Amino acid sequence: MTSSDASSCQSVCGRCHALRCVCSPTVVKPAEREKLQGFEFWRRTLRAARFVVAPMVDQSELAWRLLSRRHGAQLCFTPMLHAQVFVRDSNYRRENLYSEVCPEDRPLIAQFCANDPEVFVKAALLAQDYCDAVDLNLGCPQMIAKRGHYGAFLQDEWELVEKMIKLANEKLSVPVTCKIRVFKEMEKTVRYAQMLERAGCQLLTVHGRTKEQKGPLTGVASWEHISAVRAAVTIPVFANGNIQHLSDVERCIQETGVQGVMSAEGNLHNPALFEGCSPPVWAVAEEYLSVVKQYPPCSLSYVRAHLFKMWHHTLQLHHDLREELAKVKTLEALANVSAQLKLRCQEEMLKSEDGDQKETGLPFPHWICQPYVRPPPKDPLTNGAERSEQKSVCPKRARDEDDRAAHTLSKNKLKKRSRNPNKNFCMEQKPKYIRCEQCGNPKGNKCVFNLCRGCCKKKAFKTVADCPSHGLRFKTKADKRRAEAEEKMEEVLHTQEVSEAPLPV
Repeated sequence: MTSSDASSCQSVCGRCHALRCVCSPTVVKPAEREKLQGFEFWRRTLRAARFVVAPMVDQSELAWRLLSRRHGAQLCFTPMLHAQVFVRDSNYRRENLYSEVCPEDRPLIAQFCANDPEVFVKAALLAQDYCDAVDLNLGCPQMIAKRGHYGAFLQDEWELVEKMIKLANEKLSVPVTCKIRVFKEMEKTVRYAQMLERAGCQLLTVHGRTKEQKGPLTGVASWEHISAVRAAVTIPVFANGNIQHLSDVERCIQETGVQGVMSAEGNLHNPALFEGCSPPVWAVAEEYLSVVKQYPPCSLSYVRAHLFKMWHHTLQLHHDLREELAKVKTLEALANVSAQLKLRCQEEMLKSEDGDQKETGLPFPHWICQPYVRPPPKDPLTNGAERSEQKSVCPKRARDEDDRAAHTLSKNKLKKRSRNPNKNFCMEQKPKYIRCEQCGNPKGNKCVFNLCRGCCKKKAFKTVADCPSHGLRFKTKADKRRAEAEEKMEEVLHTQEVSEAPLPV
């Protein structure tokens, strides 16, 4: 293709202002576009979006975003992308953001997790031509975020977070946004949000839960915290938490004054949430599978996970199809299991018309899209450590409570419980269990610092000291300096031996 042909096939996209090639679905080069800020960015670039699909790991992929947009979603986030992997792996970029450019999938915000300002900016620069803004994840509460030191586990490192936002705001041609979780103290949450605004954040999404509120401790999100943040900042704010129906969206906007509302779990169980309707599960499942076929490639694990979410209530009654859905290994087989679930549900519909209906305790029949609501803990803002301290010290009573809460155990612990029914997972009953003084993880039994392996390593590097328990597992500065000292001593001894040797006659 000649240069004249290349220039004639290029066209500017009216939505994202990027120069695209009609012959190719990839971006040719970014056009000069105005970098809007604050409410102007929300009104013009994001088109005053009120209904937002959350960034969900392995769940808010292109096919699901398109399905959600068809049913009322006005703005979508990509799944959380790992900045370091995004920089070094071209396949990762292509699979998650550089695949087929889809005009329907705008406006779009790409979210990254990172803990290094330079790496975050490098990843954002690679992504900015394929999205309308770049979001920094400061809200992921999962253990993988704790190990990787990102997400909600950066919320106490304000200097680092501020540096990341400032640098990205200076270097990028698109706005920078943030998604955070709240602190238990409302005043600290407000100061945190104001710091992000000063650093250059142009839109803030506030999940009204603390980083301890996850799994069985999820509880109810605090809209009071969100309302306080909205009143304290001058940038647009999105609310996240307690969004299961369209009525929740409207009520949240009225009570908090936010510009938009984000849904994650509610959207996964009912992608038509923002339409205000609850369609039959098989209808949205079939539509989703058709989108997956239209916009390949889509990981089979993503599709399987979405079907598990949508068919959640039905699969509680049809265990055989649940097992089959977990085992099949092709898209056609997944579609076949979904079709079988549809047939069974339609048979139950006919029986229910004759008065033979199963009691499920759900507001709608199980084949209707509806949220799954976890039973809330007693105190929604109580973290796991405080909840553990409230337990009785009586071993028998602790085991009884453990039995009643067996459904909250992980799969690994459930396997251990099946092998040993008397297994007790209450750490307070184990005298040998001592927590690390810094992070709360189990400490080494012989650690001189009373720290876990990771914290001990940092301490050893800072103090240039050895730990008998951990020193043999990794090399510390003390080891390095000792080796250097031994080498110098050997050189000195060798020099002395040479100098003291008798001269030849």
